[in-house]
Amino acid sequence: METLITMTDEQLVCDYSNGNNLAFDILLERHKRSVYNYIFFTVRNRELAEDIFQETFIKAIVTIKQGRYTDSGKFRAWISRIAHNLIIDHFRQEKNENTVSNDEAPVDLLNNPTLCDGTIEDELIKVQITSDIRKLISFLPENQREVLEMRYYQDLSFKEIADQTGVSINTALGRMRYAILNMRRMAEENNIVLTM
Repeated sequence: METLITMTDEQLVCDYSNGNNLAFDILLERHKRSVYNYIFFTVRNRELAEDIFQETFIKAIVTIKQGRYTDSGKFRAWISRIAHNLIIDHFRQEKNENTVSNDEAPVDLLNNPTLCDGTIEDELIKVQITSDIRKLISFLPENQREVLEMRYYQDLSFKEIADQTGVSINTALGRMRYAILNMRRMAEENNIVLTM
């Protein structure tokens, strides 16, 4: 037990994946306060925070036991990301459950998002998605990043992009396609949700 306490998070994850359940107990003890506080600060409901906290560590256990945890030296950031995604999932589900149907009416006034103000949860989700997208873009190869930024941030056509970068339109389209595929792959590998 004394040896486990001095191990790094990554060593404990490795030990746990090899069957030592005490290693996960140490990880839980080491990170439970900060993860719980983050969840509670966001949801402001003790019972809900406890549920999301438990679900976070269950998801971590399953991911590690299935051998899908990638050792990046950042266990704390990884476990916080799981908690964050579960919080967003909760807000999405809550939002969907609170809609009222007026299927019989000729015009849908109740469920028209253009007539509603956004909630603080919507803003939180938008800010996080924007931040995640910017991070993913920064990991793209230079030529893919350049095309993506010119298309979405400068609103250039693919012909204009091709002219400015000195490549064919097909090459510009191909780079955009690979940029999007790479971003989807990175998002999936890191459990990043990019939709509202």
